[in-house]
Amino acid sequence: MTPQQEIEALIAQVALGDRSAFRDLYQRTSAKLFGVCLRVLNDRAEAEEALQEVFLRVWDKAGMYQVNGLSPMTWLITIARNLSVDRRRARRDPAGGLDAAEVVADSAPGPEAQAVARSDVVALNACLDGLPDGKGDMLRRVYLDGASYATLASETGARLNTIRTWLRRGLAALKECLEQ
Repeated sequence: MTPQQEIEALIAQVALGDRSAFRDLYQRTSAKLFGVCLRVLNDRAEAEEALQEVFLRVWDKAGMYQVNGLSPMTWLITIARNLSVDRRRARRDPAGGLDAAEVVADSAPGPEAQAVARSDVVALNACLDGLPDGKGDMLRRVYLDGASYATLASETGARLNTIRTWLRRGLAALKECLEQ
């Protein structure tokens, strides 16, 4: 039997309530799972507590494990990671829920910042529209729409280096316009 098959067999025995299989599963996997808990929590004592909870969950949920050809360690590591992440979140938010909402700053821009952003957008569009020979449209296509230089080259029939030069000159002109 491969190590993967052995762990799957131990999980199956744990699902039937076999305590010796549970002990063997603990001995074979606890070091790895403790490492996962410790990496997430960065606190040895809390990681030890989390590991205990992990194995309580394994005892309770072993019947839910399905042999699917993937590593059973993935299932165990997922339990350990999720539990550790939950503990870390709980540690960060001891008050929990809506009580903590009072002290959380709103990261959305305020009315003044929104007005400035709108005026910046208007200025940017005006400068892009004012660029000669469709350079503004090319800059929009590349930097706002995600078109590649090669796409522009094939659409315009120009060489790739020519497109690069046009875009570089267009950016310089745009910068100059925005600084006025």
